[in-house]
Amino acid sequence: MEILRLFYDCDEFCAAFLPRWHAHLLATQAVQRQRASRLSLSEVMTLIILFHQSGYRNFKTFYTAHVWQHLRREFPRLVSYNRFVELEAECVVPLAVFLHTRYGRCSGISFVDATAVKVCHNLRIKANRVFKDIARRGKTSVGWFYGFKVHLVINDRGELLGVMITPGNTDDRKPVPRLAKRLWGKLFGDRGYVSQPLFEQLWEHDVQLITKLKKNMKNKLLPLLDKLLLRKRALIEAVNDQLKNICQLEHTRHRSVLNFLVNLLAALIAYTYREKKPSLDLQATEMALLPVGIF
Repeated sequence: MEILRLFYDCDEFCAAFLPRWHAHLLATQAVQRQRASRLSLSEVMTLIILFHQSGYRNFKTFYTAHVWQHLRREFPRLVSYNRFVELEAECVVPLAVFLHTRYGRCSGISFVDATAVKVCHNLRIKANRVFKDIARRGKTSVGWFYGFKVHLVINDRGELLGVMITPGNTDDRKPVPRLAKRLWGKLFGDRGYVSQPLFEQLWEHDVQLITKLKKNMKNKLLPLLDKLLLRKRALIEAVNDQLKNICQLEHTRHRSVLNFLVNLLAALIAYTYREKKPSLDLQATEMALLPVGIF
């Protein structure tokens, strides 16, 4: 990832977003110091996102061994590691809004899935205090976990179209109506999304939900195109794999909820900057053969 391009995007975003954000903040009667930090918000955002594309497994090593040693010229006013961790907490809202600016465009072919994000090992659930009131136990095809679920919708080019974070025990179908508000065309999911009420709700908003059938369900005739695209649902599994194994979406070293949110949002943003995303590689001539809508 080019540092200059990333910093430019973050700086341009902060220049437009911060004045509007501060104008809507509620004033407090307590007297607070407004001393400017040595690092600007755009620099902090840049370094956090850069870590999730660096290949380092923990941020402290990245900051002390890489940033301090090799990026002093790009960031001449670096602060200590402890101070930087404090500055991270101020990035939650800007990173969440910045992620929305990085979403792709719906092409009429979308895929939905949920992936588990563990916050601790199952044997240490009772000892975990950071996420005691918000994390929940959930179950996936590989077993039980304690943490959250990240619900994703992507297009045929592997670009993010929507993201939601829920407790680990949330039904995968519950966030779909909100995730599908900006969608049209066909939405492909696994067996966990089978639901007649959900199908009808999405159909009213020009979205056709197509899923695999469960063992006890009667077989339904599907157009050949839908069958072929349903087989390509593994595309979103590849996106989840990159988020976890390349962008460091999941780890169990969080010491605060804000730190968890900052790293999760930064990992999602870092993925949007990847040049080679999982894709169906549909050409313009092939897309022209697809139906424009579902009606």
